[in-house]
Amino acid sequence: MSRVFRLVGAVIMLGSSVLSVAEARAIELTGAWATHADLCGQVFTKQDNRVVYAEFSEVFGSGLIIDGDRIRGRTGTCTIKSRKQAGNSLELSAACASSVMTQDLRFSLKIIDDNNFSRSFPEIAGMSLNYTRCEL
Repeated sequence: MSRVFRLVGAVIMLGSSVLSVAEARAIELTGAWATHADLCGQVFTKQDNRVVYAEFSEVFGSGLIIDGDRIRGRTGTCTIKSRKQAGNSLELSAACASSVMTQDLRFSLKIIDDNNFSRSFPEIAGMSLNYTRCEL
């Protein structure tokens, strides 16, 4: 009987270890992200082996280029100061700068899957944008 309990205990411990590893896995955001997958080629292009915004990309849609702790938008750049992950949600605090001003921003990412997330701003109720990873 004690052998059965040890086996059950081992299975439970293994299962909880696997869940802990999966939950602790960092979300990989590096890459180019567009609001519509079919517009990736019109929002982004490659230049000297680097992803950049295509000419007139703002006409076709919105996008983000994320590289480590840096987020580049069409008109500004943010540096992530802190991140807090809870399950499939990621809370970010970032220092952002454009040619006009600098400001600190907080926003939330809800990870849908490895290639899709939804971005929202806690200060603006009901505003969210979905992004899809672009393969260039």
